[in-house]
Amino acid sequence: MAEYQNIFTAVQVRSPAYPGVPMPKGNLPRIGKPFFSYWAGKIGDAQIGPIYLGFTGTLSLIFGFIAIEIIGFNMLASVNWNPIEFIKNFFWLALEPPPPSYGLSIPPLSDGGWWLMAGFFLTVSIILWWIRTWKRAADLGMGQWLSWAFAAAIFFYLSLGFIRPIMMGSWAEAVPFGIFPHLDWTAAFSIRYGNLYYNPFHMLSIAFLYGSALLFAMHGATILSVSRFGGDREIDQVTHRGTAAERAALFWRWTMGFNATMESIHRWAWWFAVLTVVTAGIGILLTGTVVDNWYLWAVKHGVAPSYPFETPAIDPTLMQGVAQ
Repeated sequence: MAEYQNIFTAVQVRSPAYPGVPMPKGNLPRIGKPFFSYWAGKIGDAQIGPIYLGFTGTLSLIFGFIAIEIIGFNMLASVNWNPIEFIKNFFWLALEPPPPSYGLSIPPLSDGGWWLMAGFFLTVSIILWWIRTWKRAADLGMGQWLSWAFAAAIFFYLSLGFIRPIMMGSWAEAVPFGIFPHLDWTAAFSIRYGNLYYNPFHMLSIAFLYGSALLFAMHGATILSVSRFGGDREIDQVTHRGTAAERAALFWRWTMGFNATMESIHRWAWWFAVLTVVTAGIGILLTGTVVDNWYLWAVKHGVAPSYPFETPAIDPTLMQGVAQ
């Protein structure tokens, strides 16, 4: 007997294209004619489109496009408008925040003003997209779990580029726009404040990050394992207990020592994911404002040992056995 699998299946369950519930008056129309994709059907529902942007979604894309253009053209200008050099050095290019001398004032465009403008447009774009998620969920009669999870990520974003710089009194404390420069900023930030790994909120954030990866992997693996019994149709399994739900619960009870339901696992995963960015944001806001050196803080509170810094460091290249 052929078993239905919800991934890499030879048989794709497909219904006629469905545009969705009718739109209330005053809303913009949905965009695009729905069509089907064989490869999309391999990993999910085969129907693609239509999409609804609405006023907030459209404005969000416009503001986001402006922000990306500002960042991109500034990066291009930094390599003398040479497209070849732009492509070669793309990962190292950056749009830097204003220098410390400007504090929280508005600097000239060439001295950090473009960074401030790009940050404004990007922030407005993100907030408009958050409003879109809230309105879409409300119009569909859904709960706002996704909106609040998105808001947690926005809190972390604002902590790095807006709230903490204001608390520190300088836009220079913010993160540059760029890929490797962003990573360089993170490394320099950690060194400057005595190793961010000793920040307890950083520890919590990493724990929730790894915990999220574990929970999502366990949940995904469990549902895929019982998809042959209809486990992928989770809502049906929640309201009408069936073979898949019972087997999945029994598996967790046998292997983990405790039970997980189709509903509870999603709550755990949601909280772990949200607390990853919430604790990270709190750790960032405490750095430089409340704690100037996390290593010394850790020593004071018995988290880290006190190393004998009076011993002179040895240059590794001068040690015996190192190739010269």
